[in-house]
Amino acid sequence: MQRRTLLRLGIGAAVTLAVAGGGIALVRPGLRGAQLGEAGREVMRAVARAVLDGVLPGEAQARDRALDAHLGRLDAAIAAFPPATRAELSQLLALLASAPGRLALAGLGTAWPQAEVEAIQQALQGLRVSRLSLRQQAYHALRDLTNAAYFSDPAAWAHLRYPGPPDL
Repeated sequence: MQRRTLLRLGIGAAVTLAVAGGGIALVRPGLRGAQLGEAGREVMRAVARAVLDGVLPGEAQARDRALDAHLGRLDAAIAAFPPATRAELSQLLALLASAPGRLALAGLGTAWPQAEVEAIQQALQGLRVSRLSLRQQAYHALRDLTNAAYFSDPAAWAHLRYPGPPDL
């Protein structure tokens, strides 16, 4: 294959991926305005199940209530982000919400809501130890957002036996 043919093929593939990725982001955006869209909620709920495994309540209804409250706090945190940060987060969540993006970026073959906690943890670990800084950044964004939103709630402190900040 000639060098020019290879370059044309590479450029064509890049344009195709950009158009497809943009189309996916328009159909299922990660964020709607300053809050999680449906696709973003699915991804972040699954990430929370994996990151907070062992911290979330064991009983199913209590766990669902805790996750719903967590997503509400996450919406509040995202609303405070600058528009450029929200746009980047929306792109990441839209990519992860799509089957090709989820498989290519996170290596997770099962849809987020149906994936087992262990499979999500393995996918996150793959992002964390990747040689690609983009994948590592995605991991840190997902994990840090999850921990910050969950542990900003004083009700979560009791599980850690943290009495809260001292009164000044």
